[in-house]
Amino acid sequence: MGRGLQASLALESGAVTRLAEAAFARWPAAPDWRPVLDNFADSAAGQRLAGFLETRIAAGATIYPPRPFRALELTPLAAVRMVILGQDPYHGPGQAEGLAFSVAPGVKLPPSLRNIFKERLRDLGEPVPVSGSLVEWARQGVLLLNTSLTVEDGLPASHARQGWEVLTDALITAVASRASPCVYLLWGGHAQAKADLIVAASARSGSEALVLQANHPSPLSANRPPVPFIGCGHFGRARDWLARRGMAAGPDGSSFDWSAASGGTRK
Repeated sequence: MGRGLQASLALESGAVTRLAEAAFARWPAAPDWRPVLDNFADSAAGQRLAGFLETRIAAGATIYPPRPFRALELTPLAAVRMVILGQDPYHGPGQAEGLAFSVAPGVKLPPSLRNIFKERLRDLGEPVPVSGSLVEWARQGVLLLNTSLTVEDGLPASHARQGWEVLTDALITAVASRASPCVYLLWGGHAQAKADLIVAASARSGSEALVLQANHPSPLSANRPPVPFIGCGHFGRARDWLARRGMAAGPDGSSFDWSAASGGTRK
């Protein structure tokens, strides 16, 4: 059995906890993302990134998450109704699951995610859940996209500026060009740096976009000016803005449910 097939079978079984190979074409993603992904894979930036990942894997580096395109698996381009941008994956063992801010079930809530749930509680009255997995948000049309899709164990931002930003800019542009109406939740300076890209792409295509900006939910900034995350009200504003346009966020036609991330609630 070849290495690529072994890696694919292990990935599907959930046995892999780290990135096994730098093969963009074999990483699962919804079909309508493939033109963007294939264009990137064929580009000079994509080939440099693949070479970098291959070199780090060969050197024995532990790279997370095992499924870098998980956000693109769970949320097809045609289903996107909201976008939440993060920076890079969590860098601890078992934490990252390929979705911005989300952690695998059973993992302790990181401080930023706890503040996300704290603001949701303040805004909508939804209790803080036991599980920090945001898979159900993704399945309802929330693209939970980090701007860098891999990271090394214990080394935050270790894969920044290696080429991921070229791809994620292209993914953001594809959403802004085709998803209408769509809400963009930009928390912190790193995410807010994409605001002009979103506005320009939406204007070119005539897409209707709502861009909401606030501080990052990190405890270092969540309560500070200029726009504190705690008190921003983004959850209700995003839901209500889509509802006024007759747009359900869920691809099955159901109304959007911010409570869907829960797996039981904390007492």
